[in-house]
Amino acid sequence: MIKAEPARGLVDEPVKLEVVHLVPNQRVTLHSMLLSEDSDWWEAYAHYVSDSEGIVRVTRDKSLGGTYTDQEPMGLLWSMKLAPGSRPEMRLRKKDVTVPYSVTISVYDEWISSDFDKAAVLASIVLERFYMAPGTTRLEVKEGRIIGTMFFPPGPGPFAAVLDMWGSGGGLVEYRAALLASRGFATLALAYTGHKEVPRSHDTFGSNLFYFEEAFNALNNHPKVAKGRVALLGLSLGFTLALLMATDIPNIHPKCLICISGSHYKLIQEGTFVELFQTDKIKYAEDGAMIWRNIPLPFPDDPKWIVQVDKIRCPLMLIFGEDDQNWPAPESAIEIQKMMKAAGNDHLLTAISYPQTGHLIEPPYSPHFRQSKFKLHDTNKTVSVLWGGEAKPHSDAQEDSWKKILAFLEKHLVLQHPAAIVQSKL
Repeated sequence: MIKAEPARGLVDEPVKLEVVHLVPNQRVTLHSMLLSEDSDWWEAYAHYVSDSEGIVRVTRDKSLGGTYTDQEPMGLLWSMKLAPGSRPEMRLRKKDVTVPYSVTISVYDEWISSDFDKAAVLASIVLERFYMAPGTTRLEVKEGRIIGTMFFPPGPGPFAAVLDMWGSGGGLVEYRAALLASRGFATLALAYTGHKEVPRSHDTFGSNLFYFEEAFNALNNHPKVAKGRVALLGLSLGFTLALLMATDIPNIHPKCLICISGSHYKLIQEGTFVELFQTDKIKYAEDGAMIWRNIPLPFPDDPKWIVQVDKIRCPLMLIFGEDDQNWPAPESAIEIQKMMKAAGNDHLLTAISYPQTGHLIEPPYSPHFRQSKFKLHDTNKTVSVLWGGEAKPHSDAQEDSWKKILAFLEKHLVLQHPAAIVQSKL
């Protein structure tokens, strides 16, 4: 029998797994499996030996082989990989956040590493992993030119809020915003590129970033939002946009910024993206995956190419992986620190670096993707991109950075607004 506590929970909640009623010192394999919304199977497995009472406690015992080893309470989730026969280089990303992931955990006799469908299952249990806690609400936004989705915690509010921006992969990505709302923050997931209803790039990024000013104001002025208590959160290109919003839009005043895996290098000039991909600075891994991190290096001296972070007037948290192969986030962090120190505003900066960690720093227990397919929206071409990182340290970074993100938001948005945090339980 497999016990799970909790069997239903938020995706950032750890699970205690235990297998009971085994024979003492029995060799068993624990296996996890999930079917994605793209119809790809994901799996992980680990080899254990039961104790003298015939029990395996995943929180206590060490895996002796599999997709992870050693004592890893959540290894059956973060070490998931595409199952044999699946399409290569896919990412696991939640599309419909109103429906949980269903993860089947099974136990098998002996240590096996393949052909799980042909082996006899001793016991199994299904975990439900939610992005939306009970009472969290989802509201599609088509206000003025803005395209996005708002998520609100349970209750009347008003809540501290976050404007959430992903990278140049585009589309409307909701899962981090849903999870932030489940942790007490009203959050707007903003689409700004690669979406059929979003204006073309010149209209979105031109006119003094008016699209982003409009998005900030739509969130800040919402009746369920505590006005003046809005943070900006951005990953990759979203990192750059968060910095630009804080420095180049005079009429908005974010309370704090969280910037993940990006740069102060301006990818946008006069309302259009800089042409990046016709350059000899692109490198290639042995299997042909593209490495983009050298494209902006060395950083230009001309200030038109650099976000003027000396103008930042609110707390800024930088989070980056030291093995980011997609963008020069570590080098950018050093330069940002130098610029802010020279300007006398470096007391606002918190920089957190993670060794052996790549570009895609996701919410906790998400699988690590060292490389994956990526669609270039200007050419409609799909390429293979190297993101970097190693599974175990990258997973540790995701877990640690999420805790630090929530603590940073609570410190700068909530302490003077104590009604804003709701720790939801399923």
